[in-house]
Amino acid sequence: MIQINENFTKLSESYLFTEIARRVKAYTSENPNADIIKMGIGDVTLPLPKACIEAMHKAVDEMAVKETFRGYGPEQGYEFLQEKIRDFDFATRGVTLSNDEIFISDGAKSDTGNITDILGSGNTIAVTDPVYPVYVDTNVMAGRQNIVYMPVTKENGFVPELPKEDVSVLYLCFPNNPTGTVLKKDELKVFVDYALKHKALILFDAAYEAFITEDNVPHSIYEIEGAKEVAIEFRSYSKTAGFTGTRCSYTVVPKECTGYDKNGKAFSLNHFWKRRQCTKFNGTPYIIQRAAEAIYTPEGSSQVMEIINYYLNNAKIIREGLTKKGFEVFGGVNSPYIWLKTPEKDSWKFFDYLLKEKNIVTTPGAGFGKSGEGYIRLTAFNTKEKTIEAMERI
Repeated sequence: MIQINENFTKLSESYLFTEIARRVKAYTSENPNADIIKMGIGDVTLPLPKACIEAMHKAVDEMAVKETFRGYGPEQGYEFLQEKIRDFDFATRGVTLSNDEIFISDGAKSDTGNITDILGSGNTIAVTDPVYPVYVDTNVMAGRQNIVYMPVTKENGFVPELPKEDVSVLYLCFPNNPTGTVLKKDELKVFVDYALKHKALILFDAAYEAFITEDNVPHSIYEIEGAKEVAIEFRSYSKTAGFTGTRCSYTVVPKECTGYDKNGKAFSLNHFWKRRQCTKFNGTPYIIQRAAEAIYTPEGSSQVMEIINYYLNNAKIIREGLTKKGFEVFGGVNSPYIWLKTPEKDSWKFFDYLLKEKNIVTTPGAGFGKSGEGYIRLTAFNTKEKTIEAMERI
């Protein structure tokens, strides 16, 4: 008989956003005329930048001509995009990378899950709480049971404390999803120093770095001395340039970043990740990578900033609107997410209230972990008009 991966039986019955979709579908089927405002899942509403669309059209035309047609591309990405990432995203912040340390992929969600392929099953994992569910679920799927939680709460200023246990891998996401809060450079340095001391690995999700508005908040973990030895960084174009349906991101694995076998022998994680990608991934489409490249043109950069500022303005509307109404809120300054303290402890109950009474979809904090109970997450990715209306409904 066929045997299953029994680790899947240890997961909750459904993924957080699948459960939200189920509840929304059930409500709308009974109330087909309900005018639903979606502020739950972090999907975007503005179209792709014009520069990206033009680049895609040009790339499509190239695919129609024998001389410029492209078949299989390099699994780790085309150099034309790697070079732009290297020069614009990192060199401008004093971080030196080579092209072969940058791996283009189809999403940060994919890579933060797939990175577990190169890590041993015996690692003790540390994650923040609340946490993006993918970090936990993919480790459970891989059979890792040693998971330590680092609370990120109002009480500790949303700055996680170092784990008291000796951990091997730490997941950090800043600007944080779901709380929308950030770490300053000296606060992030504490984790880098811990990883250097314990020969641990930091998996740093920087998918929302483009939304940072304040000084002294690092856009990359590699702005911290020594981080290239102990950190892998994930970036995404989904929220910044509207690529949620287009799919393009990248992961940085410095050559200095090492892992160890049971005898303490060091191995290059860059080599392991390249080997993994070449085996299991055929690369991000050429047309999509050309669109991503256009982000780094003067026109593309300007258009992307317009998109980011649009969503940040929505976040301001939400933050100020809720504060004026007496709610306690966090985030929304360096992030498109607002973390709202609910009037009652049960966040799923408050989710249902907003859905059924106000026709607003949010994300209950309990879905992100124990420390998320008593909060809900709202996103700024709707239109300005819908954002204002949502605040008026509450």
